[in-house]
Amino acid sequence: MLRSIRRSAALSACALCLASWSIETDRSTMDTHGLFEIREEARRFISQENATGHQRWDVLAPNLKTLVPRCAVPLETRWTPKSYGRSKPSVMVICTAAVPNTVMRRWNVHVPVERKPNQTGSPAPF
Repeated sequence: MLRSIRRSAALSACALCLASWSIETDRSTMDTHGLFEIREEARRFISQENATGHQRWDVLAPNLKTLVPRCAVPLETRWTPKSYGRSKPSVMVICTAAVPNTVMRRWNVHVPVERKPNQTGSPAPF
């Protein structure tokens, strides 16, 4: 009986933690690079693309399961090449040198984007 109560309490605590977690709260720490900062870097890239091009893009959320070590150098961004086989357009946020760790020396995270609808409500041409 006590074991059942403990398990229920633990599951309730986990549910509360997950319910309060979002990209807005997933910030960088000394060990990990936050999805918030990764998404913001993609937003900066898309803002520049929107300013120079005829297409209008919106940045979506990166995969919420992504966990990467903190980057030791400034992040880089570019369009994800079609050769990567992604089904939809995305921005690749790249870390060329992560802080020393046992998992990875560099990483990239693909942040999906979608075209904004034009003034009439239909999608802008690609």
